[in-house]
Amino acid sequence: MAVRVDEATAKRRRLRALLAGPDLMVMPGGFSPVYAKMAEDVGFTSFFLAGSQMSGFLLGIPDNGVLGLRDIVDHARHCAARTTIPLLLDADTGFGNAVNVHYAVQEVVRSGVAGLQLEDQEAPKKSGTLGGRRVISQSEAVGKIQAAVAARDAIDPEFVIFARCDAIGAEGTTFDDVVARCVAYARDGGADVVWLNAVQTREQLRQVCAATPAPVLCNWWSSVEPNPTLDEYRQLGARVALFPTFTASAGLQGAWDLLHEVKAQGPAAIDAWRERSAAGLHGAADYKRFTDHATVAEVERQFLTAAERRDTASDKSWTKPRD
Repeated sequence: MAVRVDEATAKRRRLRALLAGPDLMVMPGGFSPVYAKMAEDVGFTSFFLAGSQMSGFLLGIPDNGVLGLRDIVDHARHCAARTTIPLLLDADTGFGNAVNVHYAVQEVVRSGVAGLQLEDQEAPKKSGTLGGRRVISQSEAVGKIQAAVAARDAIDPEFVIFARCDAIGAEGTTFDDVVARCVAYARDGGADVVWLNAVQTREQLRQVCAATPAPVLCNWWSSVEPNPTLDEYRQLGARVALFPTFTASAGLQGAWDLLHEVKAQGPAAIDAWRERSAAGLHGAADYKRFTDHATVAEVERQFLTAAERRDTASDKSWTKPRD
């Protein structure tokens, strides 16, 4: 489903307004249009389509740079078409040098998402929180960001470019290198937002936020200090607190637990799970609502004759969740 240019631009302007606003943005992430719609329904104002989760849940492989441009653009288009909140797409390293970035950005802009992130890792990339990462030179990274900005400006200047710095924990880098990169990505590259990846300490975040002439997005990945509170993120200077994978991770764990229960107990475990879900604090998640089943019935009502319409009222599965 194609996204109208004005609809996509409106989401991009909304993302820019959120970034310029007074409060911290809290951005959940995952991989699915259903998870993005759930986040919107709960009241989150944006959602992140994580490369690690697209690699894992769409292809069943690690986040090692195998996911391609066509994979992410097609998936992003599906997600953007089913949500009204702005989406941020993980575009890994841009699939090559500045030339590849130029074409990749234009394809992503046309998908309807509100922004993308480009990271400064060498190819083949590694997951941004694992060991073995290496980064390209600062000058090459700045050139790639400049190419992204130019490609964006040729189609829709409202589209938001996030430049991700993966230098914390990368081979052969110091924290001074990290700060210098973040400053250069905003000042010289023209990135709208700088993403400080895999932050280990509050002092790291404070220093980067103080030095960087652009909003800073932070995702925390530390065995040194516990995750900051939202108030601490604000006080340290972050504009976006990203939690990039937890929706998909929660679904993974839930399926893992229930699979074991069904293996041990049979279908009684599914009935017990349904009862637990319905009795939970927030009730059972309504899959049919999040996949817009009501539209099918409404289109049939409007455009099919009475004889052509399906008798959904006689189907018990219409009201009872299916396995």
